[in-house]
Amino acid sequence: MQIKEVIDLLDALAPLAYAEDFDNVGLLVGDKNTKVTGILVTLDTLESVVDEAIHKDCNLIVSFHPIVFKGIKKFNGSTYVERVVMKAIKHDIAIYAIHTALDNTIQGVNDMICEKLGLINRKILIPQNNTIKKLITYAPITEASSLITKLFEAGAGTIGNYDHCSFLSDGIGSFRASEKAKPSVGTIGKTHHEKETQIQVTFPKHREHTIIRTLLEQHSYEEVAYEITTIENQNQHIGMGMIGELPEKTEEIQFLKHLKKEFNIACIRHSNVLGKPIKKVAVLGGSGSFAIKNAKQAGADIFITADLKYHQFYEAENTIILADIGHYESEQYTKNLIVSYLRKKISNFAPALSSGRIILSDKNTNPIQYI
Repeated sequence: MQIKEVIDLLDALAPLAYAEDFDNVGLLVGDKNTKVTGILVTLDTLESVVDEAIHKDCNLIVSFHPIVFKGIKKFNGSTYVERVVMKAIKHDIAIYAIHTALDNTIQGVNDMICEKLGLINRKILIPQNNTIKKLITYAPITEASSLITKLFEAGAGTIGNYDHCSFLSDGIGSFRASEKAKPSVGTIGKTHHEKETQIQVTFPKHREHTIIRTLLEQHSYEEVAYEITTIENQNQHIGMGMIGELPEKTEEIQFLKHLKKEFNIACIRHSNVLGKPIKKVAVLGGSGSFAIKNAKQAGADIFITADLKYHQFYEAENTIILADIGHYESEQYTKNLIVSYLRKKISNFAPALSSGRIILSDKNTNPIQYI
């Protein structure tokens, strides 16, 4: 199994097309055509993690956070970032970062937080904009059924939890082929009328290249008429944060103690308790202060995130509890999610790379300590 095949699996879980613009995701170090000897999954790629990969014969590190976030102009080992990259290259170890691509998928970071807290009725807190597209094309009536089947196979026609969605309408199309054309129907120099079916399908933006390639390969016309538009409908499967509900209302302090226990937290920084039970819970792993207003608008009783600043706690305004559980702590179970996913997917078609070669890093990379 090659690294590029692992990348394809990871992209199916968390397409890089949905990573935030500021992020640096994907294969940061290494050759995608290299054969995989083992996969080490970590939250952060530090020197100790590279050493662990060397010791355990893993030549691919799948990291949540990208070790290279900004441009590097020198490689002289003066910073921990340079030393990590230099050591990885020296030992032929590839590094892949998934970060906000996994933040933005419905089965990613925030879903893990919800799972640990036992939340039900989960949905995306801040759906990402401009992620749904629509294809309109035309095909001879006799070919429409087979063409749309191929488009479905390529990922078109998905709306939320439904697939094979389309709208078809029949009509008459016309065209005239020039002397340089090679028409599959009609005669050069004469206007031709063909009974055609208009096909309309929506699709997630990361499938656009595959869908257009399929359309052009499967269509019988030399020149295929089609148009693609981006639609404003909210995508409930892509976006930052999640909100869900507890099965039963829970007293505030009791819930905070439950939160502390489930995430093995030394302390929780939180705003004033409000004297009312908690039912709706909003979460956003990592730095989530930008989503305070979204959590309030969604009617959450508590918003769990990290990296809140002093004055941001005032934004609770006695309408919501803001709970900062720590950056590392909020994302700590992400690597378990990735390991579980890869073991399940890879065992299906690459038995040689057994679950024993997909390893959860035993390094605690939390840079913050408590006393």
